[in-house]
Amino acid sequence: MRLLDDLGRTVIVTRPPLRIVSLVPSDTYTVRALGAGARLAGRTSYCDDGPGAVVGGTKDADLDKILALSPDLVIANQEENSRATLEAIANAHVPMLVSLPRTVRDGVAHVARLARLLGVAGDAKVKELVRRGYAMTEAPAATRRAFVPIWMDPLMTINADTFGSDALANAGVGNAFGDRLRLYPLAADLGKSAPRDAGGRDVRYPRVTLDEVAARGAELIVLPDEPHAFTAEDEAVLRGALPAARVVRVSGKDLFWYGAWTIDAIPRLSSQLS
Repeated sequence: MRLLDDLGRTVIVTRPPLRIVSLVPSDTYTVRALGAGARLAGRTSYCDDGPGAVVGGTKDADLDKILALSPDLVIANQEENSRATLEAIANAHVPMLVSLPRTVRDGVAHVARLARLLGVAGDAKVKELVRRGYAMTEAPAATRRAFVPIWMDPLMTINADTFGSDALANAGVGNAFGDRLRLYPLAADLGKSAPRDAGGRDVRYPRVTLDEVAARGAELIVLPDEPHAFTAEDEAVLRGALPAARVVRVSGKDLFWYGAWTIDAIPRLSSQLS
């Protein structure tokens, strides 16, 4: 089988893989949701407990441990895994699928792609999972806007070109910073100097000031529990910028885990944020 990953690379497997190393927690969950959990030979320390040897974290996966497991497929993500690790796996000629979903629909398509790769696309439960996924990817009209910080010091958020922002949209919530690009250098991002060319660097996660948060306005402050654990003190600071907003604490997995997890997460988010 030949298929393209999100880097435009051709992935070739001669048979459905039986020894999988997943370097992405959400992909580990998806493999299990597709009924192929027993094929997991390796996983990261951030993946939920289950089959597979731990090969390190998402950013510091141990190449020797990965190769020692003799995988016939490594599942990775361009954003979550380090470039050096991905290049080393490619250089070792191990089949590798690299993803980078930007939308919920991309994430569902990734589930369908994995199902084909694993040889389970014809299973009735898998067909129903994918059908449910595609059925919920028509984003309803947003009736309110949210500010979604992902870090506190420096204060950072997400723009519309992120999976988390599209998850919000599919739950009927607009992103107050959807059009905001990350500017370079830091002084420009904080409005203290003129911006320079980003030079190909990621512009999806702007650093913002509390004054900018107040000026943008939002009906909701959505606090995910990862990648940053917001404290009561953090919440008080953010409430100071948006005193009329309702604060809602949500699972970071529900916002940022693409794939099978999202199919049940979007209804949860919609209920919490309504």
